[in-house]
Parts: sequence; C-alpha cells; structure tokens
Amino acid sequence: MAESIPVEENGHHAGDHRDHGHHEMSFSEKYIFPLDHKMIAMQYMFTGMFMALIGGFFAYAFRMQLAFPGIEVPGWGVVSPADYNSLVTNHGTIMIFWVAMPVLIAAFGNYLIPLMIGADDMVFPKINRLSYQVFLLSAIVILSAFFVEGGAFGGAWTAYPPLSTKAEYSLTGLGSTLWITAVFLEFVAFLLGGINFITTCMNSRAPGMKMWDIPMVVWMIVIASILFMLSVGPLLAGGIMMLFDQNLGTAFFDPDKGGDPILWQHLFWFFGHPEVYVVLLPAVGIVADVMTTFSRKKLFGYKTVLYTAIGTGVLSFTVWAHHQFIAGIDPRMANVFTVTTLLISVPIAEMMFVYIATLYGGSITLTTPMLWALAFIFEFLIGGITGIFLGASGNDIYMHDTYFVLAHFHYTFYPIAIIGTYAGFTYWFPKMFGRMMNDTLGKLHFWLTIIPFNGIFLPLFVLGAAGQHRRIYDYQNFPELALPWMQDMRQFATVMLLIMLGAQVLFFYNVITSWMSGEKAPKNPWKANSLEWTADSPPPHGNWPEGLPNCYRGPYEYSHPDREEDYWPQNEPA
Repeated sequence: MAESIPVEENGHHAGDHRDHGHHEMSFSEKYIFPLDHKMIAMQYMFTGMFMALIGGFFAYAFRMQLAFPGIEVPGWGVVSPADYNSLVTNHGTIMIFWVAMPVLIAAFGNYLIPLMIGADDMVFPKINRLSYQVFLLSAIVILSAFFVEGGAFGGAWTAYPPLSTKAEYSLTGLGSTLWITAVFLEFVAFLLGGINFITTCMNSRAPGMKMWDIPMVVWMIVIASILFMLSVGPLLAGGIMMLFDQNLGTAFFDPDKGGDPILWQHLFWFFGHPEVYVVLLPAVGIVADVMTTFSRKKLFGYKTVLYTAIGTGVLSFTVWAHHQFIAGIDPRMANVFTVTTLLISVPIAEMMFVYIATLYGGSITLTTPMLWALAFIFEFLIGGITGIFLGASGNDIYMHDTYFVLAHFHYTFYPIAIIGTYAGFTYWFPKMFGRMMNDTLGKLHFWLTIIPFNGIFLPLFVLGAAGQHRRIYDYQNFPELALPWMQDMRQFATVMLLIMLGAQVLFFYNVITSWMSGEKAPKNPWKANSLEWTADSPPPHGNWPEGLPNCYRGPYEYSHPDREEDYWPQNEPA
C-alpha cells in the first residue's frame, strides 16, 4: 500500500496559498487572483490558446493574400502591404513568445512541477501569480498595437534595425514601441516564473525523491528556465537600447550616426537560438513521459537524455552567428559557426534516437497522446535534417530568407509548439479536468492536423529551393516567381492551412464536451508511475490534503520482471 506523510511533518513548503483553506474562497480569489499553481497553469494555458487562435488567424489572412493576391479576405478585408507586414510580424512573434513559451513552459511547468515532485504548490505562490499578471499585461500591450495610429509593428519578428528603429521604414511608429515593450514585459514574466520552477524543484521534492528520480518533463522545464535566464539578458539590454533609439534619439543601431545595426542581430540571436531549445526541451520532456507510458518501457538512457539536454543547452550559446552568414561577417568566423551549428545537431539526433530505442520492443498502444508523441519525433526529424543544409554557410548564402528556411523553421517549431502541446494536453487532460477526452474525436483531430501540416510546408521547401524569397507581399510583381506552378503550390498550401485551421474547431469541441460531460477519469487512467497520478482527478487545493507522498524509485519502472503489474508507481514501496 502506498504511504504518505502529513503535510506538517513532511517539511514541504507551506505557502501562502494554504491560508485560503481557512475560509471559502471568493470567485476572484479562486479564478482571477489565484495562488494555486494549477489555476495559474490554466490561466497560462487558456491565454496561450487564445493567442494561438489570433496567431492562426493572422496566418490565414496573409496566406490568403499570397494565394489569391488582392482579393478580399473573409474576416479581414483586403490585405494591404502594411497589413501584410504587420500580420507576418505578429504571427511569428505571438506564436513563439505568446503561445509556445506560456503553454510549454509556464502552463505545463506550473501544473506539473509540484504534482510530479510531490509538493503542495510552488515555493513562491505570489511571485507565481505576479508572473502571470505581467504576462497578461504583455499580451494586452502587443494586441493593443493594432488599434493605434499606424497599426501594429511590421518590421518582422526579428525586428532588425533600421526597420525597427525608424518609423518611416516600418511605417509603424507607436506600434514599434508597443511591440518592444510587450516583448520586454513578457520576458520579465518568464524570469519570475523561472525562479519559481528552479527553486521549487530543488527544494520541495517528495521525501526519497533523488535527482535521478525526477521525471524528464520536470528536468527539461528546469533546464529550459536556466537557459532562458542565461540568454535573455543581452536581448533585454538590446530592447532598452532600441526603445531609446525609437523615442529618445540615440543611435545605438543607426549607422548614419555611428551605430551598428548588426549589433542588434548579435544580441537578438544570442538569445534567439537558445530560445529554440528553451521551448524544445519541455516538449522533449512531455514526449518522454507519454512514450514510456504507452510503450510500457523504461526510458532508454535516462541520464543520457539529461546530459544531452545540458550539452545542447551549452552548445546553443555557440551558434548564434549562423544567422549572420550574409550580414558581412568574416568568412573565417562563418566557418567556426558552421562547425558549431552542425555540431549541435549531434546531441539532438542522439536524443531522438534514444526515444526510438525506447519504443523498440515496447508494447505500444496508439492512444491519441501517443500518436502526437510519435508525430513529434517524425516531424522534428524532418526539421532537424533540413537544418543541416542551412548550417553550412555556403549553402545558406543561397537559401537565406527563402521559403526553404521558413519550411525548415516550421518543421522545427510546429512539432515543438503545437504537436508537443497536444501530446501533453491530451495526456494530462484526465488529471486536469477529471474527465476523459473522446478518443475518436482526438484521433480525427490528429489526422486532420498532421496531414494538412505536411501539405502546407512540403511545397514550401520546393518553392524555397526554387529561389522564392519570403516577406514578399505579391509575387505577381516578380515574373520569375509568379510562374503558374508556383502559384498553384501557394494555393495548395493555403487550402491545406484552411483544412488544418478548421480541424482545430474539432479540438475545442472535444475539449468542451469532454470537460462538461466526458467519462469520469479515475486517479490513474493510463496506469502511469509518476506522482501526479496518485492525486485525485482533478487534484484539490494543496494536491494531497491527506498527506504528501513519499518517493521510492524513478518514474519509468514499466514492465519490471519482478512485478505482476506492468507499472510501478513512484510512491509504492517495494
């Protein structure tokens, strides 16, 4: 029988949130200004999903312009060149900073870390709440830019000067200032959240839980938080310098006054490339937990994956200048960054093959979460392999800023931000809401998302290899890029996008109906090992009011030869 010890004797953190246990919480205490890590996780999750709908709508609008230039787009109207720039810029910005980061790190981190390490909440619940409030403010700021004179920022999500520093170039004066302010606030929010994640994981683990007993998704979120903290400083400084250039007449990035626009590129990508791994690692952790559960096998090479993740994080600080191969850097430096860029593909490939080794010989069940986990590996491998082409400086000079880059980026980022999220959300949905999701609708949603996704971006590899430059509003202005077969491919990709976006309606329908009237979920519907499955579904305030659990082993003890059952919960003594 599983053992537990009373909260008071356990020595776990007794945060401010427990004060609420003495009285009935009001609506605002519970849902608007909560201290409970699970409710804050939900706030991040649903805000991130709302922003994903906005980012998806922007993609719909500008792809319709590319496929059918000049026509009125239903729901938007005629897309002007300024609209197009704003839509593309804010699609990229929102999907990375307001969807991937809040959902993969903040939402899953907030929900899973205390539950998976056997704690009753975060160490600093008020800082946790403040983190979400600052994040929400940042979302309001970036969206408000669409309603000011000149509209939202249109100088691309990378905000290269001088487009971003001079209103006459980007045609968006106040919109540019709001964009950089929003990004700044968003980073402050994640710095606050990261402090909580790291401190909680180091100080509030269940008695008996050693470092090697921590589930992989928790490890990955903690490593991602450290990476973020180490990389974001230069960009925060650069953001302040850009704000000064925009509003106070300084010239940090203005070559006419002695500034250097390439400096911004270095500051941006010193953060920007580790940022890929900041969002990748939580998704990798989610997939690890899903795969082991539905293959009933121990994670192959637990420590290898962990060391590889740390090594990848270190290497990620050595590759930023591969984004400046055509910016005039010394070719000898380009060779150095070509080597480091190619080198970083080694640990990532190792990680993926470790996962494939985990599947080998397993008793695989193709549930909806497992389908998403398998799709993550398949699609991400395509993104990784195509990245090798771009890491070679000679090849990158031709490919730079073409649709090949865009397709590669989406084959990397979509598996992380979207597929990884769906894998985690469908896996932990029974724990979050106490109901089972409809598996048939879940699988239908999976196929109607994955097939169109490939239908969108495989043609874009071809268009990019044919020399189609991105960030062009209307290809009819460039006869060599307006050939009939090229336009057919643009239209095909756009139709696939419409199908994929339509399939997301199915997802939200499934979430709402399952939440309202789905089959009641038991504590441990998947027969998984980690500690969150020992709490009620959904877990009450404090997670384990009867007493926090002990931990006796790692989280991946499946199909142990000495056990009749094929799983072995972490809180169950030998």
